[in-house]
Amino acid sequence: MKKNTLNTVLIIIVLLSTTILFAQNPPTNRPPVPPGLPIDGGLFTLAAVAFGYGVSKIKKNK
Repeated sequence: MKKNTLNTVLIIIVLLSTTILFAQNPPTNRPPVPPGLPIDGGLFTLAAVAFGYGVSKIKKNK
């Protein structure tokens, strides 16, 4: 088998196996998620990091 074909087959196998692994049913002893969960600080941290990364890229290109 060519190396390119082998890499493609391995990538397909990994992708299909991960979808099978994550397709399991969640445990039934968990309480249901309450509706209307608030957005925590993680979203704002992500936005700040993205903004800082964008500013650094703009300064680097000048």
